Amino acid sequence: MGHWLHQNIVEPGKLPLLLALSAFLLTFAVTRVITRMIRAGKGPFRNVTPGGVHVHHVVPGVVLSVVGGFGAVASGRHGVAAGICAVVFGMGAGLVLDEFALILHLDDVYWTEEGRQSVEVVVLTASLVVLVLAGFSPLGVDELSGDEEQGRLSVVVTYCVNFGFVLISLFKGKARMAVIGTLVPFIALVGALRLARPVSPWAKRFYRRRHRARSRAVLRAYHHDVRWAGPRRRFQDMIGGAPDRTQLPGPGPAD
Repeated sequence: MGHWLHQNIVEPGKLPLLLALSAFLLTFAVTRVITRMIRAGKGPFRNVTPGGVHVHHVVPGVVLSVVGGFGAVASGRHGVAAGICAVVFGMGAGLVLDEFALILHLDDVYWTEEGRQSVEVVVLTASLVVLVLAGFSPLGVDELSGDEEQGRLSVVVTYCVNFGFVLISLFKGKARMAVIGTLVPFIALVGALRLARPVSPWAKRFYRRRHRARSRAVLRAYHHDVRWAGPRRRFQDMIGGAPDRTQLPGPGPAD
């Protein structure tokens, strides 16, 4: 395990990325725990409101991201400084993306239906970073045997082919399948072969004169949404907390 970690993570310079991902996920998890405690009125945590201004945690998140990002660029991919900057950047990114919906809507939608978009973006980001970490990088690695070089070449070719399936899935409007497909190639293949969603670029381009295909796409999208809307919402609620269904989107505890 130690040899594999050194050859595939440390030697190619991926250790800062691993540290950043760990800090990102930990910060997001801790932030969600704290905001849910504030929402429930439990614990010592309260909103930060100096001078009556509600300072959302996206503000320190931006500061940490800037400091960690510029520090990482200056320090390179190796050394203690690179690791520290990666952790700082991961913490900042976790705070920022936890309030992605606020940035998108320019409104405090943290505990509304729109606030679910923050959870989706965090899951998407973590999945893509895991993909990068899982990929065997042939660059920056020394002393590879012939079998290892052949194996890495096969991995690269597989990823390139799968990336094509991922792009097709995206054009077909299947963003979630594309994201999962980056980690599980079979999912990307299924997304690429199935009918496109009716409002996707693929449908607008290729189903314009295929009325039967367009009708089937609309019907399949409807049944899919009805079937999976509930489980998807429960998964999002488990991670980020259920939105407030008794109030309209507006000001609410966000940090």
